[in-house]
Amino acid sequence: MRRSGRLNLVAAGAFVLGGSLFALGAAFAQLDVGTLATVNISYLVGGGFFSLGGYASILLVVNAGRDDRSRASVVPMRWWGYRPHQRDWLSAVVLFVGTLLFAVSLVAAFAQGLTPRQSNGWIWLPDILGCVCFLASGHLAMLQMGGGHVEVHVHELGWWVVLINQIGSVLFFLAGLAAFTRPTTSTALDAGLVNWGTFAGAACFAVGGALQAFDTPTSTRTVVQHSP
Repeated sequence: MRRSGRLNLVAAGAFVLGGSLFALGAAFAQLDVGTLATVNISYLVGGGFFSLGGYASILLVVNAGRDDRSRASVVPMRWWGYRPHQRDWLSAVVLFVGTLLFAVSLVAAFAQGLTPRQSNGWIWLPDILGCVCFLASGHLAMLQMGGGHVEVHVHELGWWVVLINQIGSVLFFLAGLAAFTRPTTSTALDAGLVNWGTFAGAACFAVGGALQAFDTPTSTRTVVQHSP
């Protein structure tokens, strides 16, 4: 299997696992199963897979086309590249930044005794900024698929991957808004929306990852996954 195919499978598998663990954590929280630590650990491990998927998406872009070179020589892997003129690169990098913002939120969630202001500053703010990054990444990917325009390509599997994950990003954004802690009551604006929005959004990312595994990146188009 060529390098691009392997990278695509790594990214796809990471998003499937990340989405599944996020959905599991949200289900635990909504159904009151296990402890708060169990929920947070599910989210944290899932977030780690999302970051892996985001970084693999960057590698997929910067190594695109290198499989087309002569097989007589070994072309080394590029572990980074600066290509701000490419929408797929921008989409992947913005996505990866979003996963890092989520990581801050997920780690801060383990802290105890936070005031509403501290909770909003260390947990909610990075979370909602990460959601904005996912939305921006998804929009860039839609533009990439449409050659600079948001278009419908129902016969392209890559388009469905982008669409499903953009729906997941919207659901995560709604859940993120609902997670704001009320200063007067120290409770979320809408705990139900937080849990169900996270569950549904994570399910979208898992499905998108599964579909991505069957897509074939080319030297001119790479699939960029979108998740938290």
